Amino acid sequence: MRSVAHSMTTSDRAAHIERFGTHGTWGWFGRFSPEESQQIEDLGYGTIWLGGSPKHLRPIRKVLAATQNITVATGIVNIWNTDAATIADEFADLENDFGGRFYLGIGAGHPEATAEYEKPYDAVSRYLDTLDAKGVPVERRVLAALGPRMLRLSADRALGAHPYLTPPSHTKIARETLGADSLLAPEHKVVLGIDPEAARAVGRPPVDQPYLHLRNYTSNLKRLGWTDADIENGGSDALIDALVAHGTAAQVRAQVDEHLAAGANHVAVQVLGSETPVEELAAIIGAQVSA
Repeated sequence: MRSVAHSMTTSDRAAHIERFGTHGTWGWFGRFSPEESQQIEDLGYGTIWLGGSPKHLRPIRKVLAATQNITVATGIVNIWNTDAATIADEFADLENDFGGRFYLGIGAGHPEATAEYEKPYDAVSRYLDTLDAKGVPVERRVLAALGPRMLRLSADRALGAHPYLTPPSHTKIARETLGADSLLAPEHKVVLGIDPEAARAVGRPPVDQPYLHLRNYTSNLKRLGWTDADIENGGSDALIDALVAHGTAAQVRAQVDEHLAAGANHVAVQVLGSETPVEELAAIIGAQVSA
């Protein structure tokens, strides 16, 4: 395997990582309207992440066109439902029109959803080979990564990693695996609300379905010490609380910022329970967190 990412200088990598800012927001592909995208940028968020395994990149254009400087990234393009050469050409089109603002997040998804699924490490490596051949810069791509092999691949052949559905305990391990110079940008779900039971009622369903029934995610949680009892029946309260921050805006901000304390450069906040999350995002980014 080629270790091409480290051909970049430390200062070059740092400049790309800085573009993400310390906080971003994550939403399903098509979640954010052009007006919301502009509002999110005005709030001071560094990155808008667009998830849901899009088959092409064209809809990203509306978010880029509505904003001025904010970074936009996929979280993620699924290698099984996209052609690497086509994605590379679409990346080039976006780069031509919005130079330097789009970062390509890719990943292997999960075996339950793909009949052709094979060892993700090998499949992602081949996908990256095509991106290399088509000129997609190493420093402009990030990889979905949970386990140690994929984390190392993220350091070797991309700017870094974008773990999904992970508590800060995973972030600490991921930073140790990635080394100091790679982007580490975990996603974290949040619900604003001071009643724990009500917050769990919002947060539990999108965690349980599908993620607590997908091997990639359950295996990762078990590596972190969670048990079958925690994962079964929609997830224990302790597990849901670890994966979905809830409480006041300050309490939510404090919990997501635990990722930064554990070694992340950036945390992508996914607001649950709101059709238009700008108000919640404003409260979180503006919260004063006690030392």
